[in-house]
Amino acid sequence: MQAREIMSKDPRTVTPDLSVREAARLMKDEDVGVLPVVEAQGGDKRLVGMVTDRDIAIRVVAEGRTGDDARVRDIMSGNPRTVRESDNVDDVLELMGREQVRRIPVVNDRGNVVGIIAQADLTRKARDESKVEDTIEQISAPGGKHSQK
Repeated sequence: MQAREIMSKDPRTVTPDLSVREAARLMKDEDVGVLPVVEAQGGDKRLVGMVTDRDIAIRVVAEGRTGDDARVRDIMSGNPRTVRESDNVDDVLELMGREQVRRIPVVNDRGNVVGIIAQADLTRKARDESKVEDTIEQISAPGGKHSQK
C-alpha cells in the first residue's frame, strides 16, 4: 500500500506571513491540529514548515504574546520530514515512529504538499495492525523530538 492510499488529500495550508490568530481560526474551522506552511507561487505549494496547535500554545500563549502580533513564520517548525505519494506505508510507519511525529506531510516530486498522513489515518486504513501499534508506541514514548505531535 502506498502513502497516497491512506493520506488525507489536499490539506488546508497557510503561508509564513499569516497571523497566528488566523492560523488558529483555520485550525478550529477545519478541526485540525496541524497546518502545513507553504510558499505559494504560481499554483505550487512548496512545503517550508509545519505549525501545530501546540506551537501556538507554547510559543505564543505561554509567552504572553498575542495571535495578532505573531506570524506563522515565528512559531512554525521548519524543515519537516516528509514522505512521497508513492512511498510504502511500512516506510511511512517506520519514519513516523523513528521521528516520533503523529502527522507527516506528503509531497509530490516538486516538493508541493498534496496530502498529510495522521496517526488516525494509520489506525483506520493500514493493514498491518501490529506495525501500527508499534509505531504508535514509538510516537508516544517520552522524550519526543518534535512539536508536530
